[in-house]
Amino acid sequence: MSRIGLRPIEIPEGVEVTVNDNVANVKGPKGELTRNLSQTMKINIEDNIITIERPSDHKDHRALHGTTRSLIYNMIEGVHKGFEKSLEINGVGYRALKQGDKVVISAGYSHPVEVEQRDGIEIDVPQNSQVIVKGIDKELVGAVAANIRAIRPPEPYKGKGIRYQDEYILRKEGKTAK
Repeated sequence: MSRIGLRPIEIPEGVEVTVNDNVANVKGPKGELTRNLSQTMKINIEDNIITIERPSDHKDHRALHGTTRSLIYNMIEGVHKGFEKSLEINGVGYRALKQGDKVVISAGYSHPVEVEQRDGIEIDVPQNSQVIVKGIDKELVGAVAANIRAIRPPEPYKGKGIRYQDEYILRKEGKTAK
């Protein structure tokens, strides 16, 4: 039994949700999102509350039940509040600069790495050691943040690299002399 799929979703004020042939369209103060959802799930909207029903207890239907609910909830949350991921840059000479709509990251390579903003994504650099990725699509925000982190993942010996703000790096001891 899907515990997540059974939870109803409350639509906040200022957000408009329409579902036609399992194509969800969500409009809110921050923007608009559209997504194709599974045809097997039945999506009901009554009195600003969304419920999702599955046709049977088949394994695939149980899996899609919670996934569909989470996708709709994340769309509503995105257009209402938005999502953001914060990254830290650690290391001597490692820094980020914003130039127009590009972010230039110096991370120990022979050349600086340029990251361009995608549609629907805003990249801020409040300090040269911090990068903030904002947007209304949770999946896209996470993908852009992961691509920035992949430029120089944190290493376990000195902790240098690009990591998420709340990420903990398990440090290792270096070589010892005998």
